Amino acid sequence: MQRLKHSKTTLRGILAVCMVVAGILHFAQPEPFIRIVPGFLPAPAALVYISGVIEIGLGIGLLVPAVRQQAAWGLVVLFIAVFPANLNMAINHIEIAGVPNTWWFQAIRLPFQLVLIAWAYWYTRPELPQVSSQP
Repeated sequence: MQRLKHSKTTLRGILAVCMVVAGILHFAQPEPFIRIVPGFLPAPAALVYISGVIEIGLGIGLLVPAVRQQAAWGLVVLFIAVFPANLNMAINHIEIAGVPNTWWFQAIRLPFQLVLIAWAYWYTRPELPQVSSQP
């Protein structure tokens, strides 16, 4: 049980760092993100910057015990909300430097969104209190 708790803590840290880095990339290199925003959505650049702020905030929130569960729920919603952009990239074969544009990559990448949703959902549950084995 202790090992699972340690793994969960480590993986939460990894997810938090990944989200903060992804959010920063929305500002450092916004063009690839802007290109995959579906055409039916207004103001693609604004959406990219807003989602970048949200990613940074939720990533940091995962590390703050008082808001950890809310941040995790926010990530679940965010991962669902950005799926249309990922789908748009796959369907319209939008090429981004450094990202493979092959059917096999998209076949892995799109379902991986479910892994991200499950990963974030794992942190929506309250942490179990430490149980001491000593009397």
